[in-house]
Formats: sequence, structure tokens, C-alpha cells
Amino acid sequence: MSDASGPGWSRWPAPAKLNLFLRITGRRHDGYHSLQTVFQLLEWGDTVGLRLRADGVINRIGASVPGVEAHQDLAIRAAKLLQTSANVSKGVDILVEKRIPNGSGFGGGSSDAATVLVALNTLWQVGLDLDSLAELGLSLGADVPVFVRGQNAWAEGVGEQLSPVRLPPAWYVLVDPGVHVATAALFQVPELTRDAPPTTMADFVSYASLGNAFEPVVRRREPAVEAAFRALACIGSPRLTGSGSGCFVEFGDQASAEEGLAALPSGLRAWIAQGAARSPLQVAVERWSAVTSGNA
Repeated sequence: MSDASGPGWSRWPAPAKLNLFLRITGRRHDGYHSLQTVFQLLEWGDTVGLRLRADGVINRIGASVPGVEAHQDLAIRAAKLLQTSANVSKGVDILVEKRIPNGSGFGGGSSDAATVLVALNTLWQVGLDLDSLAELGLSLGADVPVFVRGQNAWAEGVGEQLSPVRLPPAWYVLVDPGVHVATAALFQVPELTRDAPPTTMADFVSYASLGNAFEPVVRRREPAVEAAFRALACIGSPRLTGSGSGCFVEFGDQASAEEGLAALPSGLRAWIAQGAARSPLQVAVERWSAVTSGNA
């Protein structure tokens, strides 16, 4: 089976994200680094199919990321974590329809995990609030809470201290250079700037050039990323998202984004995506609840 369109399946969006800037402001006592960033959710991403089981088994159908074993898969781990934490007797089949490239910095694995937590909280009728789900998500990865909460956000700490922000409408040209960048390895690079002075929301709102701490490192180490930046520079101001290889240019409207996309070399894996005012997952949960309660 290649999709979750058969009987008993429900399908849930797992939106991608962009880091509109990212700086590292120091190292914490626990060994992790303190960050500042703004998360922009997108109207594009993976789709997670879920089919409930009565036998308590959590089963992965297919491999969303080649080479990743089921016990390492964040979507499977999220289901098991919620099942154990809430003492749920039911199980689930999980099928992830991947669109977000692995290691790109667009948030694929973290978003898949968040979607599993949020959707199964509804389907299993667990009843946890967003704070509790976000806390569970943080144990899976620093980016999971923003997807659980489903709002564009100013983030600090390791990325879990979230303050909702309203961002202007935007469309993005996205490029996948086709290389996997390992976050843990990047944090060990000597030339990475780890002690940038903290910035403020006012600086971000004024469109100060805040940059991404990982960008110069990734561009020097990955020729494909450097090539993508050079191509994107012809249509705007390219940026790196997260600690991955994914690059993007922001536009104010769809037509401008499409024009920029058309101007890129044909060899690039590039596409456009709209910024989301709120998470498509949040919208899907509300629609599901309305239908099952008879209010739709």
C-alpha cells in the first residue's frame, strides 16, 4: 500500500517550516546551545496517515526515510510515547507520505512526530492539552513543540520557548540542494559562531539582517548549497533554514514567487510554498472535531 486512502485511514497534514533567521547565543549548562529564531510554518509538507488498531500494536507501513529503522522513526516514537504516557490500550498503523527532504532543515521528522502526537491525542481521545503535548514533543526534538502548538513563533532556549508572532503574508521559493546536513556534526565545527549577542523582536520586525549562524559553515562545506545560493541570488536574497541544506527566498505574493521560480536554472529542485498564518494541522483537527461532534 502506497497511500492512506483506504478504509479506516485518516490523513493529517505535517507542515514544513522555515527559520527566518537563526543565531546561537551561548552554551547552556546541560551542554545544549541557546538559540534565537523565528519559525514560519508553511502550507506545504508531509501527510501522515493513521489507522487505528484495537490490539495495541504501533505499526509502521513503509519507510518514510530510507535507512531509518522503525524504532528510530520519530513518528513511531511519538506514537509509542503518547501511548505509554497516557496508558492507551489502542494501537495504530502509521504511513507517512514524504515530501519534505530529509536533512533539509524544513522540519520533516519533527513535524511528522508532532502530527502523530496531536492527531492521536484526538483519535485515541486522550484529552491532553497543548502544553502537555508540547512537553512530550520536546523529549523527541527541539523543533517538535512549535509544530504541536501550530503557530508561527519567536523561539528561544533550544527552540522550545515560544511566543506566537503574526507574520505578514508571504510566498517562498524553496530549493533542496540534495544533501543531508547533520545538525550534531555542525555544532562541532570550530568556526561556528556560538556566542552571538541576543537580538530582539524589534530588530527582526525592522528587517535587520540577522542571518543564520549555520549558513557560512554549510556553504563552505557543501558545494551544492553554495551553488543553490548563487542561483537564488539572481532572484532575491537567499537564506538557509535551520541547520539543514534547504534554501529559500521570500516574496510578497504568489505571482512574484512564480516569476522567481521560473527564472531559476532547470537543474535545481525548486518549488514554491505559501506561508501559513496558522498550522494546517490545527485546522484539520478543528474540522475533524466539528465533523465527529455533528457540528459541521
